[in-house]
Amino acid sequence: MSLILTASEILKVMDMDLALAAAAEAFRAYGEGRVNMPPKSYLTLAKGDFRAMYGEIRLTEGHICGLKWVNVHPENPHQGLLTVMAKILLNDPETGLEFADLDGTHITNYRTGAAGGLAAKVLAREDAARLGVIGCGQQAITQVAAIVRVRGIEEITVFDRHLHHSQSFAGKMAQTYGLKARAVEDIRDAVENQDIVVTTTPSETPIVFREWVAPGSHINAIGADAAGKQELDPAILRVAKIVVDDWAQASHSGEINVPLSRGELKPEQVYGSLGEVVAGKKPGRENREEITVFDSTGLIIQDLALGFAVYRRAQERGLGEEKDFLK
Repeated sequence: MSLILTASEILKVMDMDLALAAAAEAFRAYGEGRVNMPPKSYLTLAKGDFRAMYGEIRLTEGHICGLKWVNVHPENPHQGLLTVMAKILLNDPETGLEFADLDGTHITNYRTGAAGGLAAKVLAREDAARLGVIGCGQQAITQVAAIVRVRGIEEITVFDRHLHHSQSFAGKMAQTYGLKARAVEDIRDAVENQDIVVTTTPSETPIVFREWVAPGSHINAIGADAAGKQELDPAILRVAKIVVDDWAQASHSGEINVPLSRGELKPEQVYGSLGEVVAGKKPGRENREEITVFDSTGLIIQDLALGFAVYRRAQERGLGEEKDFLK
């Protein structure tokens, strides 16, 4: 039997604390070698793309494998559709039997936000209080939700290429978290003097520059998730401690992919993976002055860990519909 869970049912059981716990478990498993994860595959289309992500993970209380089929269509909002939509299947590695069929749209948003929160927890200064956000889409919402749980954020500065978007976003963040939030018209203002900066745009050219980034800053580079995308000036990467989620994916489609292909960054300049830091194999932030960058491409093990946590919680609460697809 497979438990089918819709988006609305998933939202009844999922929260950022659950997502953060699942992210910590997924990256610890990665760092300890308890995952089997080929790089994601891309199907490029005229107006977007699909990614097939599949893998296996041994969790503390479960051994699972599965698949996520997820799209990215940037023009969808003009048609009233989401840019990113996904489906996740969970299987028993011993028999191959499917036991869960989940809408993956919200899981994708939450698990990516949680990875950013986990990265901030181990890489940002402990007293980080100022957060700059560039790009005000769905991913920005979960990045903020995760970061405010791991650092004492007091003020958020927001930039979007559409001022009314950043103004609306700032208002929602102020109301949701009871902190100062302001929209700015110059992207530089969302970077200078910020302790943490989050970039969540589809840019293919740098939008954040070295001279804006102060010593001790941490950057979550979230937007670059396909070959040719980049948001950061390569000069930032050359002076930063770069932590990737996965070398194979990041070198192909993460923030480091363009500077690596152009020889503007060398492989040995990448410090390590978030899994290595979480597992205690490498230290995270080592002093107040270093600039740190988390290059997030999104890993199937994040989806599997959070999907499994959602599945178990939904089972406990009697949600979803059991279906036998083999009949």
